[in-house]
Amino acid sequence: MDTRIVEPLREFREFEITLPSSKSLTQRAFICASLANGKSQILNPLQSEDPLLLKGALEKTGVTFLTGERALEVEGVAGKPTLKGDAIYLGNNGTGARFFLAFASLGEGGYVDLYGKERLHERPMSDLILSLRQLSAKIECLQREGYFPVRVQASQLKSASINIPGHISSQFISALLLIGPYLPEGLDITIEGELFSKSYIDMTIEVMGKFGVEVESKERGYFVKSQRYKAVNYEVPADASSASYFLSLPLVLGKGKVIIRNYDYESKQADSVFLDFIREMGAEVKTLDPLGVEVSFTGKPKGGRFNLRDCPDLFPTMAVLGAVAEGETVLYGAPHLRFKETDRVRAMATELSKLGVKVEELSDGIKIFGSKCLGSKRIHTYDDHRLAMAFAILALKIGPLAIENPQCVEKSLPTFWSFLDELYEKNIVDRV
Repeated sequence: MDTRIVEPLREFREFEITLPSSKSLTQRAFICASLANGKSQILNPLQSEDPLLLKGALEKTGVTFLTGERALEVEGVAGKPTLKGDAIYLGNNGTGARFFLAFASLGEGGYVDLYGKERLHERPMSDLILSLRQLSAKIECLQREGYFPVRVQASQLKSASINIPGHISSQFISALLLIGPYLPEGLDITIEGELFSKSYIDMTIEVMGKFGVEVESKERGYFVKSQRYKAVNYEVPADASSASYFLSLPLVLGKGKVIIRNYDYESKQADSVFLDFIREMGAEVKTLDPLGVEVSFTGKPKGGRFNLRDCPDLFPTMAVLGAVAEGETVLYGAPHLRFKETDRVRAMATELSKLGVKVEELSDGIKIFGSKCLGSKRIHTYDDHRLAMAFAILALKIGPLAIENPQCVEKSLPTFWSFLDELYEKNIVDRV
C-alpha cells in the first residue's frame, strides 16, 4: 500500500495561503445550475474527486459543462434530466450520491443505475429512497433494500407531505429540498426527532436562494413552493472544512500564525464554527476585511467539551487537537459520524490509541485524554480523506508518521500535499 512519510516541523512561524473552494457548496451549486433553464457560471468550483464524480453523473443526463479559466459554464436541463440507461459511478461520494438520486428521480426517458465503492453501498439511503417513493419515484434497490446500487426509472413525481427522521443524515433533507421546486405543488417536509447537521441544510437553502428559489422554514421542517431555479453567476468561497486542518497548525505545534486569505467568515458553512472552537482552546482569531482570517497561538491548547451535532466533518481535526491539548477533550453529539466514509469514531479511536493516546469511545463521539508522550507510528486512513489530513497535521508535531493511502485526499482537497510541501519550504524542517 502507498504511504507518505510526514516529517516533524520543529520551527514554525507563519503560513499564508489561499485555499480551494468549498466541496459542499460546489456540489449544491452543480445541482441548482443543472436544474435551471439556461447557462450559469460557477466561479472557482472545487475540482476534486467528489464534485467531478457528480459533474460526470449530471453530464450523462443532458447537463452541459464547459470549462473556462476560473469558471464552469453549466447549461441546465430545466428540471427535466434525460435517463439513458447509463450505469453511473459515484465512488464514495455520499453527498453527491444522495443529491443525484433525488435529481435523477425527476428524469424522463428510460432509467439509470447508480453505484459506487463498497463503502457507498454500506451507507444508509433507506429514508431518502422511501421519501422519494412517496413522491412517486420509481427506485429499485438492486442488491439490498435501502442501499445502493439502485435503478431509477423515469416517472412523473407528485407533491406530498414527507415525514423524515433528522438524526441519520441531513443530506436526505437537502436532497429533497433541492428538487422540491420542481414538484407540481412544491414539497412539505416534516422532521421527526432531533435534527443533526442543521447547518448543512442552511447551506443548501443559502445556495438555493442564490439561484432564485425561496425555502420557508416551519416549526419542525421546511416548505418549498413550486418554482424554478434561475441561471446565475455564483462564486464558491473557500472550504471551511479544509481550512480547519491549516487553522489548527498553531495549536498543534504550540506556536505560530496562519492566514487564509479567501476565508468567508460570514458564510453559512457548518464548519465555520471551528473558529469558535479554537478560540475556546486559547487561540487568537482575527477576521480580515473583506475576506480572510488570521489565527495565532502560543502554548498548549486547552481541552474542553465540543458539540459536533451540526459540524461532524470537524471531528478528525478536533480529535487531533484533543490529543495535544491539556486535560480532557470530549467530542459529542454526532452519532452520525459512524456512517461517514468510515465509522469515524471507531477509526479515530483506533489510530489515536496506536500513538499512545488514551481515548474512550462514546455512542455519539469520543473522550480524549491529552497525551505528553505521542509515539511515531503508521496510520491506517480507511480510505477517509479527513483522517488522512488530520493525522498529517498531527505528524508535524510528533512525526515521522507514515500515512497510508495518501491519495485519498483527492476526494476533497487534492492539493493538500502540495500545501504541506509549501509549508516545509517556508519554515525550517528538522528531518529525523
